[in-house]
Amino acid sequence: MVAAAVLAGCATDATGTPDATGTPDAPAATGTPSAAAPAGSTPDGTLLVADFGGDTVTFVDPERGAFDRVEVGTAPYGLVVGADGRAWVATAEGVAVVDTQTRTRQARIPYETETGPATTGEYRGGGMGIALAPDGRHVYVGVNVPDAEGVLEVIDTGTREVTGTVPVGRRPFDVDVSPDGDEVYATGHDSFDVTSVRTDTLRTRRMEVAPYGTEGGLGSWLKPHYAVVRPGDGKLLLPFEGERLAVLDPRTGEVAVEPMTANTHQHGATTTPDGTLLVVGTGPIASDDEDASLTVRKPDGSERVIGLDGPHEDVAVSADGRTAYVTGGFTRDGYWNGITVVDLAGRTDPVRLAAGERPLGIAVL
Repeated sequence: MVAAAVLAGCATDATGTPDATGTPDAPAATGTPSAAAPAGSTPDGTLLVADFGGDTVTFVDPERGAFDRVEVGTAPYGLVVGADGRAWVATAEGVAVVDTQTRTRQARIPYETETGPATTGEYRGGGMGIALAPDGRHVYVGVNVPDAEGVLEVIDTGTREVTGTVPVGRRPFDVDVSPDGDEVYATGHDSFDVTSVRTDTLRTRRMEVAPYGTEGGLGSWLKPHYAVVRPGDGKLLLPFEGERLAVLDPRTGEVAVEPMTANTHQHGATTTPDGTLLVVGTGPIASDDEDASLTVRKPDGSERVIGLDGPHEDVAVSADGRTAYVTGGFTRDGYWNGITVVDLAGRTDPVRLAAGERPLGIAVL
């Protein structure tokens, strides 16, 4: 992948891809769940996905498929689930609160920030990345303001009210929290940065993360998307293009770069319980790039790359660390309506499971 690729970025629609109905062989949207809803409360291990192509979250049995859905608001993007079983879902209209045991929406909290009419698509205003404080008392949501700087909004989970707002970078794809809860990190996709926000004072620091430079501006592909807080030292891991892993020290703002091997445009990321990094490769942006994949990167830096069928967006991992669930929603056109189930030990091939409607954010209940 060469630097010339900066001129054709995530800020523009991909060329040569199908329209917003998904890939030609994509599973149909699961507007009607295909599996029977379980009796009683929602089983452990159920997947919850945000239906960016609709207005719901979908509950998915990882073996049998979707079995229920709850209306949350227009174009839900990210979601996070607390120890109490409540899911907090960032939509274009506000943050929805869902009881995942009873599978009901309890509230929708409007944003303090004006983002314009609730719309759909990659550039719609409203919530994107979202994270929960370690003590569960606050939710932090990155709010996209079209054609302007983004905003981090703080929600008190007890009162369900916005208690603070602070400017961050443009299009905050991802929000993460330090292990001690003292800082929140908003990844600004269109501003090539991470904004660190003190949770007690809301004081901010902007830290540039641009291992390829910023020359492409809004049209660049080579921008940060999602981050992971590394267990142990609290540094942020931001993958770029299957070639470079930016390791940001939030205390100093210094960025170290380590090599990666997938050679494909990368979006979602998470870690397994043992600290293994999982990164979603969405597919090529240049003629010499590789197809979509899931990178499995051990703490020692060694990597294994597992091929995926078509673009994907985000990833979650089972409680035992053995299985990854990768959403096919994708922020741009070319998405598909389902999840790929990946055996991280490589004993079986990845399995595609029809679920949701352009699913993006995902959590394992």
